[in-house]
Amino acid sequence: MNSKSAPTILALFLAPFLVHSLFAADDYQLGPDSLPQEDVPRGEITKYHWSSKIFPGTERDYWVYVPKQYEAAKPACVMVFQDGGNYANTNGQFRAPIVFDNLIAKKEMPVAIGLFINPGEVPPAEPGQKPRSNRSFEYDSLGDQYARFLLEEILPEVGKKYGLTKDPDGRAICGISSGGICAWTVAWERPDEFRKVLSHVGSFTNIRGGNVYPSLIRKTEKKPIRVFLQDGAKDLDNLHGNWPLANQEMAAALKFMGYDYKFEFGTEGHNGKHGGAILPDSLRWLWRDYPK
Repeated sequence: MNSKSAPTILALFLAPFLVHSLFAADDYQLGPDSLPQEDVPRGEITKYHWSSKIFPGTERDYWVYVPKQYEAAKPACVMVFQDGGNYANTNGQFRAPIVFDNLIAKKEMPVAIGLFINPGEVPPAEPGQKPRSNRSFEYDSLGDQYARFLLEEILPEVGKKYGLTKDPDGRAICGISSGGICAWTVAWERPDEFRKVLSHVGSFTNIRGGNVYPSLIRKTEKKPIRVFLQDGAKDLDNLHGNWPLANQEMAAALKFMGYDYKFEFGTEGHNGKHGGAILPDSLRWLWRDYPK
């Protein structure tokens, strides 16, 4: 090898890695379906407050998105979002109301009311103190408590004003991180009520025992759940577990049991950049063929 050929060979060797690093840094950009379009009707978002009995002592804000195409005589589909303020933010990483506007207008998802629910907080006991977050307890815990919170409190309350479908195939639930495992837990516990799940960088780790799900999926009769998982190679690795490995274990278990699932594994970390960029495609996939 002469001195002139060495840099050329080295460049050829490094090129794929350099191109990937440059591309990955700008890989996840919001597309037109995540941006307001002039000719698309815009839904209405209204903020509410709720004091829960299922989670005693907690207070929370939530937002209801109603698409322009909603008709009172026709019960609408429902999609619930944990960490609702994050997903409802039209300048954030997800911009779900804008995505709903665009996809509903193109008939690429059904007319759906969005429920964007924040985790509960326990108000401070004394003035000047901070509230105590109930997020991990609500989202990371296994069992049916959060499903009951939706089915016994929030959905009946919203149903007083809007017609909501009772069809479990017309109900979806979404969340990021602990909100992602929460979305799965709701459908796992109550597939008779929720059958569509979207999880962004889901915390299927041992925060409150969620690491058991891959084994449970393999050893439990298949449930009628459709699930979209998103995670990235730079996601968390800490005392609770390894997020990329946990999501891959979930995907492997879902595949083994023949679930209707999709797993998008990218290069990002514990954030909504990748999930936000693919939210329109995720919703298209989740709502495909509805109604049959």
